[in-house]
Amino acid sequence: MKIAILAPVAWRTPPRHYGPWEQIASNITEGLIKEGISVTLFATADSVTSAKLDAVVEKGYEEDKNQDAKVLECLHISNLMEKADEFDIIHNHFDFLPLTWSRLITTPMITTIHGFSSPKIIPVYKKYNQTSHYISISDADRSAELQYLATVYNGLNTDEFNFVEDPEDYLLFLGRIHPDKGTAEAIEIALKCKKRLIIAGIIQDTLYFESMVKPFLNDQIQFIGPVGPEQRNKILGKASALLHPINFKEPFGMSVAEAMLCGTPVIAFNRGSMPELIRHEETGFLVSSVDEACAAVNNIAAIKRSNCLTWAKSQFSKEKMTSDYIRAYEKVMSYEFCPHNP
Repeated sequence: MKIAILAPVAWRTPPRHYGPWEQIASNITEGLIKEGISVTLFATADSVTSAKLDAVVEKGYEEDKNQDAKVLECLHISNLMEKADEFDIIHNHFDFLPLTWSRLITTPMITTIHGFSSPKIIPVYKKYNQTSHYISISDADRSAELQYLATVYNGLNTDEFNFVEDPEDYLLFLGRIHPDKGTAEAIEIALKCKKRLIIAGIIQDTLYFESMVKPFLNDQIQFIGPVGPEQRNKILGKASALLHPINFKEPFGMSVAEAMLCGTPVIAFNRGSMPELIRHEETGFLVSSVDEACAAVNNIAAIKRSNCLTWAKSQFSKEKMTSDYIRAYEKVMSYEFCPHNP
C-alpha cells in the first residue's frame, strides 16, 4: 500500500507551536511508517518526517508573510495531483480545494474534514459526495448533507505528555486568542473564582485581544503567548484544570485531549464535540455558563487525574488513529466498498 499524505502549507509539518491540521497530518504519517506502510508526505520543505518528503513550498505562508497563500496552495496541490498514479490512496488534509482534482485522477482520495470554516464551503463537498470518501473527526461535526466513511478521532503521541499527579493552583487557557475560543470567558471564570489564570496561544484576533484580554492582564491573569511542545506539556500538567469555554461547535479540540493526557481535567462549555471528548464528572465537567464553570472549578478535586489519563490514552492515541485510518484505507480499496452506502 502506497499512501500520499497531503498536509496544509500554512505551517511546517509538524508545527513549531500552532497548526493542528499539520500536527495530525504528521501523526498519521509517522504512525503509518511505524506500521511498515510506504508514505510520501506532501508538505513544506522544512517539514520533519521519517517518510519521503515531497515539497515545492519552502516555508509555510503563515511563517513567511511575504508569500501569496493561494499561489503556494496551487503549486502544492498540483504537485501531488500530477503524481497521483504513483499512489494507492491520497489522504487529503487540505480541506475542500483538492476535491476539485478528484474526478481528474484515478487514485481514490480520502478527505479528513477538520471542521467547516463556513456553511458556504459545503456545496463543494456535496458536489463530490458520490465519488469521494469523507472522514469526520467527531460525530458532532458531521453535516447531514454529506456521506461519511467513518469518524476517526485525532490521535496524539501519548508518550510526549507527562502525567502530573499533584498540580499547582492555577487554571489554564490554551488555544487561539479568538472570540470562538472563549478567552474572555476564561478570564471571567478565573476572576469570579479568584484563581490564577495562565493564557497561552497565538493572537488570531488582535482587536479582541486588545479589548477583551489585555486590559485584564496582571499578576493573576497572565498571557505567555504561543508555546512549543515542551513548555505546553509543562503548563498543561501543572494546571489544576484547563478552561475551554468555547463559543462555537468545535469539531474536536486538541488541547482538551492534550490536557487529559497530562492528567489535567477539563472544564468546557457543552458545545460541539465536547461530550465525545470529556466524560462528565469523570475527566472534567461539561457546563453551560460562567457560573457553572466556577462551580466546577471549586469541585475540581473530585476528579481523579488518573481517570483523565486512562480515558485519553484509550481514545486519542496516535496508534488508535492510525489503526482506524488503515481500516478506512482498506475499505476504500476493497471491491466490496460502495461510496453510496459506506
